[in-house]
Amino acid sequence: MHRFKVEKMGCGGCAKSVTRAVLAVEPNARVEVDMGAKLLAVSGAAGPADRIAQAIVTAGYPAMPLLAAA
Repeated sequence: MHRFKVEKMGCGGCAKSVTRAVLAVEPNARVEVDMGAKLLAVSGAAGPADRIAQAIVTAGYPAMPLLAAA
């Protein structure tokens, strides 16, 4: 699972835009959004976190990959 902090994700429309961006590069991924915490979790993604983060950034939402807890 990849997790991202997406500070500019402030509304449902933003969440939909970010989700579409992720699904454009990872069509089989499952995307979960926590609007209050401004977190995005992507599971089932075959590609690296950097590729997903770049898609989110390209959509206009700076994304910071978060390290998985050990």
